[in-house]
Amino acid sequence: MADIAPPASTPLRVRNLTRRFGRNTVLHGLELDLAPGSFTALLGRSGSGKSTLLRTLAGLDPAPAEAVLDLPRPVSVVFQEPRLLPWKKVWQNVALGLGGGDARGRAARALEEVGLGRHLEAWPATLSGGEAQRAALARALVREPRLLLLDEPFAALDALTRIRMHSLVLDLWRHHGPTTLIVTHDVDEAVLLADRVLVLDGGRIAADLTVDLPRPRRHADPGFATLRRRLLGELGVDLQEAA
Repeated sequence: MADIAPPASTPLRVRNLTRRFGRNTVLHGLELDLAPGSFTALLGRSGSGKSTLLRTLAGLDPAPAEAVLDLPRPVSVVFQEPRLLPWKKVWQNVALGLGGGDARGRAARALEEVGLGRHLEAWPATLSGGEAQRAALARALVREPRLLLLDEPFAALDALTRIRMHSLVLDLWRHHGPTTLIVTHDVDEAVLLADRVLVLDGGRIAADLTVDLPRPRRHADPGFATLRRRLLGELGVDLQEAA
């Protein structure tokens, strides 16, 4: 792993962000601040606007003219699907669109960092699901982003692979220092990874909780269950009914 990098120096600031699709208002005058180098998780029920917010922050969807978006640059995104091009080798996927010289060497170093150094010349079809997501992480990190956006990147992985990916993402976050925002449906994942958890509801931030637990975190840690119950309640889950 590379030397620890200083955190991003620019805070993320969003003001008056409204997104409408027909008559449906998904984000309603949303306001958001993220500290430089922070790790934040965003929870919300299906259709609450989590991915809409992330895509707007990533620049994949245009923000309305009245919205204010001050973002750390550059920005990288990792999606639920690795989105690797099957006709390009792994290193070529990582280096795709990469400016500057020595693209292959930079891709090789990024792949080495995520544990895929020996797959440099492999084809995407030969990778497992976890390996493909590692390649997607390498593609994001090779650009040295100051803002890293993760859109349910582990949802399609098996439980053991998810645990390994959690550890990898935390290591990469510590060493590269980007401001990181992960969108997830998994309350446990949010508490295990993030230092702050936001709940999106009605197009606004409905809850904002600090996760003040030492790392590495375990489900059995004091305070974990309390945070989990609080977040499930914010998401409308009645634990007594669920039991």
